Amino acid sequence: MRRKKKHQRLIAATIALIVIIAAFFALRLTSYRQTAKSQTTTVTVGSIGPDVQVWQHIAKSSQAKKLGLKIKVKAFTDGPSILRATSDGSINVSAFASWAYLEAYNKSKSNTGQQVALATTYLEPMRIYSSKYKKLSDLPKGATIALANNAANEARGLLLLQSAGLIKLKKNFDSASGNTNDIVSNTKKFKFKLIDNTTGPRIIKSVDAVLIGNTIALAGNLNVLKDSLYHEKINQSTKNNINVLATAKKNKNNAAYKKLGKLYHNKQIQKWIAKKYSGTKVEVNKPVSYLTD
Repeated sequence: MRRKKKHQRLIAATIALIVIIAAFFALRLTSYRQTAKSQTTTVTVGSIGPDVQVWQHIAKSSQAKKLGLKIKVKAFTDGPSILRATSDGSINVSAFASWAYLEAYNKSKSNTGQQVALATTYLEPMRIYSSKYKKLSDLPKGATIALANNAANEARGLLLLQSAGLIKLKKNFDSASGNTNDIVSNTKKFKFKLIDNTTGPRIIKSVDAVLIGNTIALAGNLNVLKDSLYHEKINQSTKNNINVLATAKKNKNNAAYKKLGKLYHNKQIQKWIAKKYSGTKVEVNKPVSYLTD
């Protein structure tokens, strides 16, 4: 009888010990989860066209989780809306603008708040497209060529037309804000139509030629490697055309937002981007100071 009672007490003690150990580990697990949750920062990134897919991929990546980032991606249809949303806090970071575009926005009267670059991301070429002609030499006298109606991309487009031998610009042409008034030679008397740069693929049939950036062309289902008549020569010294991650000036030192740059340049993520877009987004992993040096 004594042995039986002793055995029962032993079983009870063992069960109690198991319960205590289980409770201990349950508390540790709950604490770990709460700590992990508290260390995760939610960041909303705004983008446009194929770059939305890039950031959706990044948001789902294990690399984002390792950096403690929960990324929400918001798609836009035009650049100004993204920058306005960044200024008013609807999104935290924009992922679409070139350095020149961001600088032009900051200098414009229509800006709703100064913005700063957090990190460099990539370069992609602007190209000349036409649904009517197969070669630049086929463009007739008086042909209408569509250009973006924002300062940075209008200037960039004019430089591309000069590089293609279609026009000549004045010697001190401003690569960030130059416009059609700076053309000094236009032997074929081309006409220029300024358009919202996001509408390029849609209006391609209504003009003789149109200049479209890589992201917008991809969004418009144009084959950027085969359909263009001419494209920019890419090199990483073309500072004005480097795309950046940007945020409102008040957030320039936000540690979580700065992690997005490191995340974008992760080797596995870059491998995915290169494969997805056939190498048309040329990675530029430079400090922001490189843009102003």
